[in-house]
Amino acid sequence: LQLLSNVLLWDGIVQEDTVRDLGLSKLLNRYLLLNLLNTPPGPDNIEKCNKVVACLPERWFRDLKSGSTLPELLNFCQHLLQ
Repeated sequence: LQLLSNVLLWDGIVQEDTVRDLGLSKLLNRYLLLNLLNTPPGPDNIEKCNKVVACLPERWFRDLKSGSTLPELLNFCQHLLQ
């Protein structure tokens, strides 16, 4: 999670596509989401998910329609809904 947070801090310095690919496609979807899916439901899982959400730059969500998300976050959103 610390690595994801550090990678996402590069938003605005490095091209957004590069940051999103590395942070969301590679780190979140390949590694962190597996850990979250294997964590039993409960306060610990909720805390981990909150920390992931806190890392995401708000700027990425400004132009999205209500009820939609970034394509790279679809799997994470499905986990949150469950």
